[in-house]
Amino acid sequence: MARVDASGGPAGVDPESLWSVVERPRRGRPPAHSRAAITAAAVALADAEGLAAVTMRAVAARLGAGTMSLYSYVPDKEALLELMVDEVSGDHRLPAAPSGDWRHDLRLIAREQRALMRRHPWLPAALPVRQTLGPNTLAVLDHALAALAPTGLDAQTRLEAFSLVTGFVAGHMAYELAQERALEAAGRSPGELLDAQARYLRSAVADGRYPHLAAALAEPGGRDRSPEAVFERLLDRVLDGIAPGG
Repeated sequence: MARVDASGGPAGVDPESLWSVVERPRRGRPPAHSRAAITAAAVALADAEGLAAVTMRAVAARLGAGTMSLYSYVPDKEALLELMVDEVSGDHRLPAAPSGDWRHDLRLIAREQRALMRRHPWLPAALPVRQTLGPNTLAVLDHALAALAPTGLDAQTRLEAFSLVTGFVAGHMAYELAQERALEAAGRSPGELLDAQARYLRSAVADGRYPHLAAALAEPGGRDRSPEAVFERLLDRVLDGIAPGG
């Protein structure tokens, strides 16, 4: 699963051994653990305490096992992270087949990604360091490529388009979740923060140094500033760029 380079150091995760080697039962005494149970314990730990809390020692403690006993199932934390990402990717609630309306279908996938990241707040930080794609992730990717087929884009461009959407969702959710944590730590509500920001910005543009920002602030308000509404508006702009006029 984890490879070693010529210098003897780690060389990342080997996707063939991670995903293609089937876990087989041993002869004699049944195995004390399984890769699935270890992965589930790691996901639960990350959900409760954050990604930094996930170590082989901490996962072993959660299972009531010795740390070294886990290494015959999962060789290192790099491989464990790959297993965790793919495990939660299996929670996407998607229809059996796309509807034929690519915007509707891609919006549904993006909403599912957002919901998944809210259930597993560590996921936005895990995705940028992921090295391979497991079977659950591949199933979502294949569904997205099928959903994008009506755009008329070639397959490689559809891959890039879905990468763009996923990157937007992950980046936006990292910001959204970080803002929520900051508000919670400060004991402030989103409304209180928005009011404070508005007062500050009105004061900042009053002397004319930021004319374009002043013009934007002078426009009539009324936009829904809830996290869901902001996400939907930004997602619309991303989708507009994939196949303009589509």
